[in-house]
Amino acid sequence: QLRLVESGGGLVQPGGSVRLSCAASGSTLASRHIGWFRQAPGKEREGLSCIRSTGGSTFYANTVKGRFAISRDNAINTVFLQINSLKPDDTAVYYCAASRFDYCALTPGNFNSWGRGTQVTVSS
Repeated sequence: QLRLVESGGGLVQPGGSVRLSCAASGSTLASRHIGWFRQAPGKEREGLSCIRSTGGSTFYANTVKGRFAISRDNAINTVFLQINSLKPDDTAVYYCAASRFDYCALTPGNFNSWGRGTQVTVSS
C-alpha cells in the first residue's frame, strides 16, 4: 500500500523559497499521478499542482502559476514542490496525495493515500 510522507516545511521569510518533498514507501510512486494541496486554518483544502506518473505533464491552479513548480524523481520515489516568492498567505499545511484516477484533477476527492502534511509558515 502506498504511503506518502511530506517534508521540507518550516518558518520562511516573505519573499523566500522552500522545496517540499513527498517521499513514497510501501509501493512504487512511478505509476501514480501525484498532487500537492494545502490547507490553511479555517479554510478548505486547496489543490495546487499535479504531475503525471511519467512527469511529462504538470498542472497548476491559476493562483500559484509562476511561483510553484512541481517535479518528480521516480528513481528515488519522490515528488517535489518548489515554492518561490513566498507570501504570508502561503502559510498552511501542505499535503501530497496520489490520484485515484488516470488523470490529474485538483479536487481532493480525486486523491487518496494522503500524507500527514508539512507546515509552512511565512512570517518575518
